[in-house]
Amino acid sequence: MLKNIILAASLPAAPDKLFDMYLDAESHAAITGAPVIIEPRAGAPFRAFNGMLSGMILHVEPKRLIVQTWRSANWPATAIDSVLTLSFWPQVDGARIELVHVNVPRRSPLTLLVRWRAHSPLFDVSLIYIPGSITMSS
Repeated sequence: MLKNIILAASLPAAPDKLFDMYLDAESHAAITGAPVIIEPRAGAPFRAFNGMLSGMILHVEPKRLIVQTWRSANWPATAIDSVLTLSFWPQVDGARIELVHVNVPRRSPLTLLVRWRAHSPLFDVSLIYIPGSITMSS
């Protein structure tokens, strides 16, 4: 059975700056603490954590939306690739990032939540349960 992860974080930075940081390999690596291969265009490969994560950028709506396939090297070979969607929203005091990660293999969601929090301080948030999904918000 596949699961979904939904995260949201409010940050004191402009949404376009956060968008640019995610799609810039050097900035992305500074946030996660590990090298990354990423480009701001559809069809670009995505690789992170020494190949433990891989995928492809499917869609980029400048300064607003990123959609990519996403796969962990730890997932079963028969598992389909998941899809990660990041949207960036302006707020009075900065921005809100919403992350929707669909088709995550059943045993992976809690592990991914721990890793999102450990490697991306942007999502240092509390856990809320919604049936069929794992949801977090700050």
